[in-house]
Amino acid sequence: MKTLQIGLSWFPEKGGGLDRFYFDLQKHLPSSGVQCFGLVAGSDQVAISSNGRVQSFSDNNAAVWHKIWGILKLSAKIMIKDKPELIVSHFALHTLGVLPYLNRSPLVVHFHGPWSLESKVERESKFSVSVKGLLEKFVYMRARRIIVLSAAFRDLLHSHYGVPLNKISVIPGAVEMERFELGVSQQEARAMIGLDDRPTVVVVRRLTRRMGIEDAITAIGKVREHVPNVQLLIAGRGEMEGRLQSLVDKLDLNSNVRLLGYVPDEILPLLYIAANVSLVPTVALEGFGLITLESLAAGTPVLVTPVGGLPEAVKDLSQSLVTDDVVASSIAERLTGILLGTVALPNRLECRKYVRDNFSWSEATEKIKRVYQEAIT
Repeated sequence: MKTLQIGLSWFPEKGGGLDRFYFDLQKHLPSSGVQCFGLVAGSDQVAISSNGRVQSFSDNNAAVWHKIWGILKLSAKIMIKDKPELIVSHFALHTLGVLPYLNRSPLVVHFHGPWSLESKVERESKFSVSVKGLLEKFVYMRARRIIVLSAAFRDLLHSHYGVPLNKISVIPGAVEMERFELGVSQQEARAMIGLDDRPTVVVVRRLTRRMGIEDAITAIGKVREHVPNVQLLIAGRGEMEGRLQSLVDKLDLNSNVRLLGYVPDEILPLLYIAANVSLVPTVALEGFGLITLESLAAGTPVLVTPVGGLPEAVKDLSQSLVTDDVVASSIAERLTGILLGTVALPNRLECRKYVRDNFSWSEATEKIKRVYQEAIT
């Protein structure tokens, strides 16, 4: 089976859950018999690092019209030369570049999140939110099948965009275990990345409003009352970095909270291993949270808020991994219990086994392949 896969950006150059998923999917799908021709925004290194399987249609910072034109030109060449049986989109806007070819190859969409609703949370203009919403509905209604990572996003796709339930397949995310099983202890990981021996909470997120980083920082202020030497390490970049640092200063938490900025992909496993617990404090629109699997694959329990698909990712491991509410006080209460040992969590071996048994790429790609086949036939 040949597929043309339209992505957003190339993960090694620009991080994010969607880009990480796309990157890993292109790596693992061929082993299940699905050939991939990929198009993403990125540099000239995209084709080199992917051995020619994925090409860049424009720079990440190019104008929208330039990106669509780039997709249109390159997809035309691929459609003529390689004749893919299926077009697969991972981002609604970029699907515009393949519209002329949907009459010859059916469309499958991997729905990673409600673009328009996320823009609303980030306080974009009503006009921008409306235009994005209309574009999304147009694309999703053209899709023969849509794949989501959680039941929460299946329900949102149906209720908000009107997509029939029989067109939606829920296939949870997956993770490469070998990236996170480094064979080092927590103490060794801390020494390798220069951390001292303190109760450590790690957050790996883009620094945007819906990620709930402000609540995480506020929660640490409350946790400090019971665990004075607690430290919160925040890995990620985003437009809220300055605002978050100001909050740290305001709450006098500079000895307890550090904004690490961008953390290279090869260092992230060590950061997870070094932590007592990782935290996903999202306040809105979380489809699954692949970082939950990454933390568990490293053997570190992950505490999540009851938002979207986050509980689905961890509830079968331990209900203690889900807070009662999204607010800072609820996060603080559970974190305090965890760090003081009054809340029981799965150990490192149990965390790794849970991911290995339930979220392998071999199982995910076989399920995705079946949906692709259904779309074609």
